[in-house]
Amino acid sequence: MQFGYSDTCLDHDTGTRHPETPDRLRAIRRQLARRHGVSYVGADPATVDAVTTVHDADYVEEFRQFVADGGGDWDADTVASEGTWDAALASAGLSQWAATAAVEGADGRDTPFAIGRPPGHHAVADDAMGFCFFNNAAVAAQHAIDETAVDRVAIFDWDVHHGNGTQDIFYDRGDVFYASFHEDGLYPGTGKVSETGEGEGAGATLNVPLQAGAGDADYLYAFDETVLPCFRRFDPELVLVSAGFDAHRHDPISRMRVSTEGYALLTDRVRAAADDVDAALAFVLEGGYGLDTLSEGVATVHETFDGRTPATPDGDADDETRVLADDVREALDL
Repeated sequence: MQFGYSDTCLDHDTGTRHPETPDRLRAIRRQLARRHGVSYVGADPATVDAVTTVHDADYVEEFRQFVADGGGDWDADTVASEGTWDAALASAGLSQWAATAAVEGADGRDTPFAIGRPPGHHAVADDAMGFCFFNNAAVAAQHAIDETAVDRVAIFDWDVHHGNGTQDIFYDRGDVFYASFHEDGLYPGTGKVSETGEGEGAGATLNVPLQAGAGDADYLYAFDETVLPCFRRFDPELVLVSAGFDAHRHDPISRMRVSTEGYALLTDRVRAAADDVDAALAFVLEGGYGLDTLSEGVATVHETFDGRTPATPDGDADDETRVLADDVREALDL
């Protein structure tokens, strides 16, 4: 894979006790150094004009001034330092690069993966939250629509937390399909099955709030039964994966049971689904707070594109997952 990376993203300093630290990117880089076929690409930071395509200009200016004044606690979870403004623009710019590279034909072993920080999927149009300031995937999707020949983008968010910001930004639009797998009841408490979009976006939002303890077989079953038919119906030209690795069974802040091999299997499913609808494919880093599990997760995505065939998962999906998938299909008339 090609990995979009910038040292500027290390300048977002959250302090010694915060789970979203620069060490996340350092751990990924160390792990990838042991793999073959890894290349790194730099990218221009996003412009203010680019981020204001999905964020309110007043919020963007408030955030800029907050950082210029030295930063601090934006809220109980979201911390800014003097380097956060530049890091956030760099992270959004890497996501723009990933989307553009995919649309321009980067695939297979050259599939792009933006490994920037701070992450983005909780950032709503007019506020930061959940460690996120600019919604990287949303900026990338809008950039693809505005600056390339793409008219329809699908975002599949496998982070353990619901991407409330991404959902909100596109909730009433029909040109961006948003699908989220997340742990039911976890922060921020959004992402119910009944949240399916409104207005022109009716039916363009899919939420699968999986029960705590869901593992590899549950994720694969849910993908086959819900996301794949939605992709076929929506027919995107670009698929962006909001790739968080905090549903891993050893991540410190979730109760899910996805294995490292499970991420390889899910990657293979997403790749096949994008091929099925003839869509370009790119990845954007979100969460993941165990340094070993995060770095191994990113590495296994790379290895899957580098030719490694994932192992068949053990066991079957739980009955709860099967019922949930039926509920989701009914909500979206699949």
